[in-house]
Amino acid sequence: MKKNITMRDIAKELNKSTVTVSKALSGREGVSEELREIIKVKAQEMGYRYNSAAKSMKEGVNYNIGILVSNKFFEDNSFYSNLYRHIVLKLNGTNFFGILEILTEEQELSAELPAIIENNKIDGLIVMGEMSKKYLKLLKETEIPYVLLDFYNDSDMESIVSDNIFGCYMLTNYLIQKGHREIAFVGNIYATSSIMDRYLGTLKSLLQHHIPFQNEWLICDRDEKGRFIKIELPRILPTAFVCNCDQIAYTLIQQLKEKGYRVPEDISVVGFDDYIYSTISKPQLTTYRVDVEQMAVTAVKSIVKKIKNPDYKIGRKVVCGKVIIRDSVADIKQ
Repeated sequence: MKKNITMRDIAKELNKSTVTVSKALSGREGVSEELREIIKVKAQEMGYRYNSAAKSMKEGVNYNIGILVSNKFFEDNSFYSNLYRHIVLKLNGTNFFGILEILTEEQELSAELPAIIENNKIDGLIVMGEMSKKYLKLLKETEIPYVLLDFYNDSDMESIVSDNIFGCYMLTNYLIQKGHREIAFVGNIYATSSIMDRYLGTLKSLLQHHIPFQNEWLICDRDEKGRFIKIELPRILPTAFVCNCDQIAYTLIQQLKEKGYRVPEDISVVGFDDYIYSTISKPQLTTYRVDVEQMAVTAVKSIVKKIKNPDYKIGRKVVCGKVIIRDSVADIKQ
């Protein structure tokens, strides 16, 4: 069976970077006309199949938007599959088609461009879930319009995020209103910008109420590669846990029950997201509802504008949600 020729194959043959080949074949700046012609000739010689997306965009016909997500966030995280579903729904009725590509850990570590970029299939990209700075730099160098969804970077990259700080700030305020003063946070704060911000929201609430936070009550839920690990409960338990997502809150409740604790009678637990785990949990979770639909709407509108106008900037857009009160918090006021 004949192998499909990719941009990586052409780059290897000419001893150039894949980014350079991508720019040359898609008509973007940053490549001399002489080199562009060399690359095009080599691509034709090797049997590279040109995608019609760029031509379609210029003619105002249908074109494609890539949705790129890391496998570690997609394989066992229902939040991202739900977010992807909403993006596809929002693309309906437009001239855009969505193409999903799941990035493996090996591809990210080796700085391998997604196939949807290598094969010149897309005119814009929505990147869901945290990726390394090195990999984001690679994507930026391709000069394909893109937005980051549900995370942000400390460079000039543009992003759409939920109101993580305010969400956990409000959840922690609610726990304090219910009499809780011993409050822990569950989440690896170095794993994603979202978890870090949710932790900062909890800290802000505690600081404003002059409540100390103990180091042993910052509890890790995943390793440095984002894979969930067993939650190690502290020696002295708090009266309440703020979890960085509903899935971890659900897992924590199961673990507490196994040790003989009742939720919320003995220990209260709150989550974040309000999707699936919040309602299958027993008791059902008090949580912060992320407006997934609005995040999808904002992402689609933003990438469409960036494709049509390369100078359009969105900055960092924050999508507000709201606290949902259910049954996982006890009132312990004396």
